Amino acid sequence: MARYTGPSCRLCRREGQKLFLKGTKCFTDKCPVERRPYAPGQHGQSGGGRRKKTSEYAHQLREKQKVKRIYGMAEKPFRNMFEKAAHQTGITGENLLVALESRLDNVVYRMGFGSTRKEARQLIRHGHVQVNGGKLDVPSAQVHPGDEVRIAPKSKDILPVQASLASKTKPSNVGWLAVDEGSRTGRMLTRPTRADIPLAVQEQLIVELYSK
Repeated sequence: MARYTGPSCRLCRREGQKLFLKGTKCFTDKCPVERRPYAPGQHGQSGGGRRKKTSEYAHQLREKQKVKRIYGMAEKPFRNMFEKAAHQTGITGENLLVALESRLDNVVYRMGFGSTRKEARQLIRHGHVQVNGGKLDVPSAQVHPGDEVRIAPKSKDILPVQASLASKTKPSNVGWLAVDEGSRTGRMLTRPTRADIPLAVQEQLIVELYSK
């Protein structure tokens, strides 16, 4: 599957706000969004970039792109997740965000074992993460209430995990997760609700975009 391999900060500048894709760098004065608060490319600073569009479609598209980039997903799996959310009971936009939050890579990130979702995905793909006692190397796997997620015993003290747990910028007060940093173990207590998801996004715009 194709994936974005360019500069992460370019994505934040494209959306005109911090998406917190670079861990601690996002909280320093080196953050490109702070230093260059305009769209990337030759027309970004001149005001000719697409960010200036104000049509309804443009707002919907930007909101979808923002959520995709926050969770590090390509279009096809994101659309598939939306289709599943649309067939579930409840509010489609909220169902989508709950499913995104329940992905294994996001859960590892929320538990503080990875400084970013990208780093969490790398930990999972390299076999450093176990779910219910067995290795699971699929970042998109859904975690369910009662599932135990932990860093494999042989990987407990690897540098990325230590650095992430020591960081003052790691997620905190995630009430739907219980985490024991000492044992590098966490458990999903319950499925998150919209109120538990600290994202300033308008998920209804995504629903409107895909419903056309």
